Amino acid sequence: MSEAARSLLQRWGASFRKGTDFDSWGQLVEAIDEYQILARHLQKEAQSQHNNSEFTEDQKKTIAKIATCLELRSAALQSTQSQEEFKLEDLKKLEPILKNILTYNKEFPFDVQPVPLRKILAPGEEENLEFEEDDEEGGAGAGSPDSFPAKVPGTLLPRLPSEPGMTLLTIKIEKIGLKDAGQCIDPYITVSVKDVNGVDLTPVQDTPVASRKEDTYVHFNVDIEIQKHVEKLTKGAAIFFEFKHYKPKKRFTSTKCFAFMEMDEIKPGTIVIELYKKPTDFKRKKLQLLTKKPLYLHLHQMLHKE
Repeated sequence: MSEAARSLLQRWGASFRKGTDFDSWGQLVEAIDEYQILARHLQKEAQSQHNNSEFTEDQKKTIAKIATCLELRSAALQSTQSQEEFKLEDLKKLEPILKNILTYNKEFPFDVQPVPLRKILAPGEEENLEFEEDDEEGGAGAGSPDSFPAKVPGTLLPRLPSEPGMTLLTIKIEKIGLKDAGQCIDPYITVSVKDVNGVDLTPVQDTPVASRKEDTYVHFNVDIEIQKHVEKLTKGAAIFFEFKHYKPKKRFTSTKCFAFMEMDEIKPGTIVIELYKKPTDFKRKKLQLLTKKPLYLHLHQMLHKE
């Protein structure tokens, strides 16, 4: 075993145990966060080119299946349905497989499939890709959406427990206006809360794929529970909304545009915020509007205070 492979397996193993420990202790928000981070790392390795990987193609298929199981457990923790959930004891069966991935040669214990091979881009990674024009999708949106594999449901988290004198914020993402809304494939929004330096203050959440597309709007109608009391958010923090969609020609999910809401904009009711060109600028230093047209992200805020 190479030093690089040993190091990877140690990090993955530690992350896996951390997630299952949180899970068994009932710390669900932390468990979900750990599972999702590890799943992304495993998916990235599973999708890496042969020359850049420490693992064989068969081993990468097993790694990808473990990533799927992590996402299934994460989804189960967020689900209100009790039936057909992926249980913690099921997930724990995968720890020795991950630990011994280089010698594992048995049939995988669960009938799951790897997440479709869609490249997962880290924030800012798109800067290194060739930029395309506004009509980048061409006629892609005209095809049947059934020809593309379904995305794993979103990674939304439940509302935090209330605390006396503290305020919780729920943001309903209603819709986003885009001139080519109908051409966006599997669109969803990633929501994050960043400090003034662009550092995460809460776990990152993904919405499920949009509920429908109509004219120049992509509709979501989904509630996001911000994972920190408003009073505990640091000065200069902002809530970011990254609109993402799948590009079949290049086989990756890309950020199309982003929006953000600053602390002084937190108030009950409807708010409409401007859209900016990618790459996402979490420090808000070099902002460029996406369009001069009156197209925005439409939100509705609800504050909860004991």
